[in-house]
Amino acid sequence: MISGERFSVIYHLTGNEKEAYIKAQDICVEQTIEYPYELLAPGFIKDEVVGRIESFAPLLDGQSYQAVISYGIELAANELTQLLNVVFGNISIKPGILVDKLILPEGLLKAFKGPRFGREGLRELLGVHHRPLLFSAIKPMGLNSVQLADIVYQCALGGIDIIKDDHGLSNQTFAPFEERVTLCSEAVHRANGETGRNSIYVPNITGPANKILARAEFAKQAGAGGLLASPGLIGLDTMRWLSDEDDLALPIISHPAFQGCYVTSAAYGFGFSHYALYGQISRLAGADAVIYPNFGGRFSFSINECRSIVRGTEEAMGHLKTIFPSPGGGMTIERIPELLDVYGKEVLFLMGGGLFKQGSDLVQNCRYFLDLVEKA
Repeated sequence: MISGERFSVIYHLTGNEKEAYIKAQDICVEQTIEYPYELLAPGFIKDEVVGRIESFAPLLDGQSYQAVISYGIELAANELTQLLNVVFGNISIKPGILVDKLILPEGLLKAFKGPRFGREGLRELLGVHHRPLLFSAIKPMGLNSVQLADIVYQCALGGIDIIKDDHGLSNQTFAPFEERVTLCSEAVHRANGETGRNSIYVPNITGPANKILARAEFAKQAGAGGLLASPGLIGLDTMRWLSDEDDLALPIISHPAFQGCYVTSAAYGFGFSHYALYGQISRLAGADAVIYPNFGGRFSFSINECRSIVRGTEEAMGHLKTIFPSPGGGMTIERIPELLDVYGKEVLFLMGGGLFKQGSDLVQNCRYFLDLVEKA
């Protein structure tokens, strides 16, 4: 009935020792049986189904504690949705609990395909092996499909590896989805014919649940090279489903829209660590690259939080491939030398509005961006 193999979650719990330990005990019950523990008879449910506190110790901040709690792998039902439900379902409604890290054995990991391409597969697809990848977003919202396609063409001509829809582009009247995707896909292929590169266009398929697959299939038929999805809006398991679909077989890039609330309260001991959400969980959900706000930009992520995301994208998770961290959000070309020192070459630099600030010649701006990275 049950293998005896268990997965663990490292939680950070606020409060003094007694308060934090009570929270740990509550998690064991709330995340599993949701039933009065004192009413359980000795035996299987008490021994194997209820969560188990494996360790409990103070954290260095002196104001919170770390609890490692294990669960039988069967509780996750080999489903991402149920795994996340066990990890942080009901307790997400309770204060002072943070998911710091998942520790998943192969008996559970084998249920997930993970990223289809990962870092090495994406490099093979693009034909870029020895430098960071360059990434741009077509902006601003309000341009029509022809204008957006021209931006895609110029970016590809200038050497940008991946050109994506801005995450706010959906199916607006000024740039309808099918028209935009058709023209932008044609534009990137035309540019590749001139440069000999393998740049790809990645449309945003985030949308109503009953239209996501149709949009993804249309994008593939139109010649798109990948898909942009916001799992905070469509669901992490929907992104996993898209990644697993063999008829699509396209790289998936995860956008952080609507996910900020999961991590921005981490400083107050609530939600998910950056490492767990943008690193580990993105890989379980099939992302090949994960976008997040870079430190020093217009968002609040710190350099240490960004470094923790990088660790989450590359530390061993059984057979799951490593994925590209993709810092963005207020990136400027002038910061590239500094960022190369922090991230090295295994990074996907996302430059949006910063590409336009460099000057009026977008192609030249892109070439300057590429030159900076290649020289480094």
